[in-house]
Amino acid sequence: MSREARTLSVPEGVAGERIDSALTRVLGLSRTTIVRLLEDGDIRTSGRVMAKSERVTSGQVIDVLMPEPLNQDPIPLTPLDGLRVVYDDEDIIVVDKPVGCAAHPSPGWMGPTVVGALTAAGYTISTSGPAERAGIVHRLDVGTSGLMIVAKTDRAYTTLKDAFRDHAVEKIYHALVQGHLDPVTGTIDAPIDRHPKEDHRFAVVAEGKESITHYEVIEFYRSVSLVKVELETGRTHQIRVHFSALNHPLVGDTTYGADPVLGKSLKMSRPWLHALELRFAHPVTREALVFNAPYAPDLQACLALLSDAVLP
Repeated sequence: MSREARTLSVPEGVAGERIDSALTRVLGLSRTTIVRLLEDGDIRTSGRVMAKSERVTSGQVIDVLMPEPLNQDPIPLTPLDGLRVVYDDEDIIVVDKPVGCAAHPSPGWMGPTVVGALTAAGYTISTSGPAERAGIVHRLDVGTSGLMIVAKTDRAYTTLKDAFRDHAVEKIYHALVQGHLDPVTGTIDAPIDRHPKEDHRFAVVAEGKESITHYEVIEFYRSVSLVKVELETGRTHQIRVHFSALNHPLVGDTTYGADPVLGKSLKMSRPWLHALELRFAHPVTREALVFNAPYAPDLQACLALLSDAVLP
């Protein structure tokens, strides 16, 4: 099967971004796929092969030899007992995602996914967006538990994507961070992009994307703080990166500098982070919706080690 050659002009909205990040957004392909195309010399500008570290400019003309279309096999079915449906109607599903479950299939991930689990349970999901991310309007890391919205119809998908882009969805998280935060309330306004040396991580960098995190300490424990976090933007690993930059990494988050000894003592093998609450307007009826999800069992067990009573 022949591969499609596509020519595009870089939109102003992604100007200044690295080529891999920009094309991931413009073409809807996974970043892994874009990187592979770059390494194979399949992405060019002015006749020359582009490098992964290059940044794009508004109006720049880029030629892309698109990858072979994926075979039309159905999304892998991944039944998952721990995935709880919080809300379900004709347009959307809200789920409480357990830890160890990805939002959607991706190269190298062989574990369960939200998309696969819902498909296995018989739910119909919107086909909008990249095939492997069908219906996904926002994501949680594999190691993060809590609330996610999945679109069942194309109309809901488009409306919700716009709502997230326009910061019209309120996302409340709880996190357990190392040390005692001072001040007890604040806003972290620091741009985020991929780490300049370690591709699997993100970092606060001067030319990164605008990233804003609001926080409020709920309770101090010995050597750690339980924090309410509200995201104004939704960058990958945003909460983890921002608190690490303050030298208060999330308990258990060794990728971003957490103390492994402390994490082990509190029985945390993943970042202590939970998507607790979502507030948004229904994409079709415009009804105001509010959903909450209780802490995952491992997070409750960690708090039990810090106090006599497990917090609700």
